[in-house]
Amino acid sequence: MTIIHETDVAEVQHPGRFMRWLADKDSLRANNLSACVIRVMPGETVRPAHSHPEGEELIYIITGTGKVMIETEVGDVKAGSAVLFEQNKVHMLRNTGNEEMKVICFFAPATGIDNYKTFDDISFPDNHPGL
Repeated sequence: MTIIHETDVAEVQHPGRFMRWLADKDSLRANNLSACVIRVMPGETVRPAHSHPEGEELIYIITGTGKVMIETEVGDVKAGSAVLFEQNKVHMLRNTGNEEMKVICFFAPATGIDNYKTFDDISFPDNHPGL
C-alpha cells in the first residue's frame, strides 16, 4: 500500500499556479492515471492556455471561486464544482475570488506537464461578463 500526503511531494511553481503531482510514475507510481493538486492565488490565471492531446482532464475545486474557459465558453466555478476538459479542448482557469483556490486535477491516461499542448496566443477573455 502506498499512501502519501500532498506535502510529501515537492511543489513546483508554473505560470499562475503552484503544482504538486500526487499520482504519477514517480510519486504513487500510477501507470494509467495521474493527478496533481494546484494552488491558484487571487487574481491569477493558470497559463498558458493549453489542451491535452493524449487524453482528458477532470478538475475538482476544493476551495475558492473563479472562472473556467473551454474553447470560447466561460463559466463560473466554486468549491464543489467539477469540470471536464475533453481531449484537445483548449482551456484555462482563473481565480476571481479573494482567497487561494485549491484544485485537484485528474488525468486519464496518465500525463505530465511536458505533454500539454500550449497556446501562448490565447488569453483569458477579459471582456466576459462578471470578470
